Amino acid sequence: MTGAAMRPSERTVIRQRGFSYVWTLLVVAGIAASSALAIEVAATATRRDKEKELIAIGRQFRTALARYHAASSNAVIPEYPQSLEQLLRDDRVPGVRRHLRKIFVDPMTGKAEWGLMRMGGRIIGVYSLSEQVPIKQDGFQAEESHFQGKQRYTEWVFSYPADALLQMELGVNSGALVLPRTTGPGNEFTTPEAPRERR
Repeated sequence: MTGAAMRPSERTVIRQRGFSYVWTLLVVAGIAASSALAIEVAATATRRDKEKELIAIGRQFRTALARYHAASSNAVIPEYPQSLEQLLRDDRVPGVRRHLRKIFVDPMTGKAEWGLMRMGGRIIGVYSLSEQVPIKQDGFQAEESHFQGKQRYTEWVFSYPADALLQMELGVNSGALVLPRTTGPGNEFTTPEAPRERR
């Protein structure tokens, strides 16, 4: 109908097609937005689960360090392990004594590698090597209350005693943290900001 005016019915059909096209675009955009939101929610839920797993594993490390420390009955000063492997098999006593059943995989990195907090060359705590910002910022139990507001998982240090880092920062000692009597290299308290030892 070149050069001729369109009939009202033809204009109506074109208008309806335009509305249908716009509506289709809106529906597609809505589906895409919903999918993106669903993926984000799923990712957040997954990371929250990993955080719970990290806390559970960290507590097992803390308990193992406490048991190793308590088993130092013949030592003048109760000892901490020099390596995580010593938690798997404590060779200070006859027979087989295990304080930890395995070196766990860090759920945040997917690797069986941990940052080690040392004092006097011995391990008093472990922490994740992940530099991500934790989702969980409060609501911790008493032993992890110092995790509140931390901006990296590397700052979630699972030590024995639980407040070892705080004791060292404040220069106090509750009595559970037995400091080495010797001085010199290797006798400093290694914080998460210092170079990390990977195992």
